Amino acid sequence: MINDELMNTIGQARRILIFSGAGMSAESGVPTFRDELTGLWEQYDPMDLATPEAFERDPALVWGWYMWRRQQVAEVEPNAGHRAIAAWQRIYPLRIVTQNVDDLHERAGSYGVVHVHGELFASHCHRCRAPHKPTALEETSEQIGQLIDPPHCKLCGGLVRPSVVWFGEALDEASLRAAIYEAENSDLVLAIGTSGLVQPAALVPQWAKDQGAQVIQINPNPTALDELCDINIRSTAAHVLPQIVEKLGIHN
Repeated sequence: MINDELMNTIGQARRILIFSGAGMSAESGVPTFRDELTGLWEQYDPMDLATPEAFERDPALVWGWYMWRRQQVAEVEPNAGHRAIAAWQRIYPLRIVTQNVDDLHERAGSYGVVHVHGELFASHCHRCRAPHKPTALEETSEQIGQLIDPPHCKLCGGLVRPSVVWFGEALDEASLRAAIYEAENSDLVLAIGTSGLVQPAALVPQWAKDQGAQVIQINPNPTALDELCDINIRSTAAHVLPQIVEKLGIHN
């Protein structure tokens, strides 16, 4: 699995991009949209909750669900894969682009992470898009798992929403531009735990490949990226990345 071909490919790269997807967060216990919901939410399809229309129709339902998701994510820890990337980045300027909205890369110690699908723990006004800083009461709400009325924007009075990209919405232009730049200026991409299906973010490895980069995939399952990749490693991030970092002589 961790052979000379792999390590030579990594060792010869001048600019490496880490591109992570939901599988990497799932190793830490972060539920994916494919997981069944429980409690109040079990009667809903998450695909129907994560839309602008759902928020406009029932803001307390959607805001309450996202507060519940924030609590779930806050209770899990970065896994060995996240920690290996952070250790690697301390001595080599890895670039990181993620499809994940959680903060596990940052909590492991990584920096400069581009979140192409937004950030779960950030909020902004649905009307004027001004950033929203939560009050102490909002951060310590005891209503988790219930319907919760969202706060109001301090500038325009509009309803505050999570700063994630919902189904039917365009990606944030600045984040998309950053992802394209990193892809087109890398000579090696490690695609980790991504299905390669969610567009346009899933095109990151292709953008890099089009500029002559090599692509290594780390995923225990076959994906839409298999044929694109130069090396496919059928394993998980938490298993493989610590081995790669150890081979590079880096200690967590």
